[in-house]
Amino acid sequence: MAFDTFDEGIIYGGVRSKNEIRTLICYLFASVKKPMDKMTVTSAIQNQGLANYFETSSCFDDLIIHNNIELVDAEKSLYFLTKNGNMVAEQLENTLPFSVKEKAYNCAIGLLEQKRIEKEAPVEIVKDDNGYRVKCRISGGDTDLIAIDLYAPDLKQAKFIKKSFHKNPELIYKMIIGTLTKNKAVIDECLNDAKRLS
Repeated sequence: MAFDTFDEGIIYGGVRSKNEIRTLICYLFASVKKPMDKMTVTSAIQNQGLANYFETSSCFDDLIIHNNIELVDAEKSLYFLTKNGNMVAEQLENTLPFSVKEKAYNCAIGLLEQKRIEKEAPVEIVKDDNGYRVKCRISGGDTDLIAIDLYAPDLKQAKFIKKSFHKNPELIYKMIIGTLTKNKAVIDECLNDAKRLS
């Protein structure tokens, strides 16, 4: 197979032809079975060193032009496979190495999960006279289950708090409820989960 892409930043065994990249993008949509934005798809491929970012972005645009993927949610910039794109995924999936497909799929699922967490547990960093306020919320649909306003002396610490909160907001919520209700069993379970995740 002819290599017709830049290979800057690509790991050994990554994809190095435009056809392979286009096939990989179609495979991702078909396997994840959810609409995704362009950044999620390109990041899933590029973050794993499977293809060059610029080549992946260009191939994504090619798939739109050739009616393999289409915009299904303009407000969120979400795309999904067309009938043509689904045929590409089915017919050419076996041309891609299993390791490439597995890495891209796992990364895409991880990125989608992170987006879900950030939507359901939004965090806002606000500058004030004394430093920063980190406003953390966990949404229960129409209402907030919890809202916490934390102080951070500098932006670095504020971003660290935000990142830590997004790692497992459910665990933080459970720990707060366990502490407030003095439920030792719940607190112990949370501490064990925290140790396992650290």
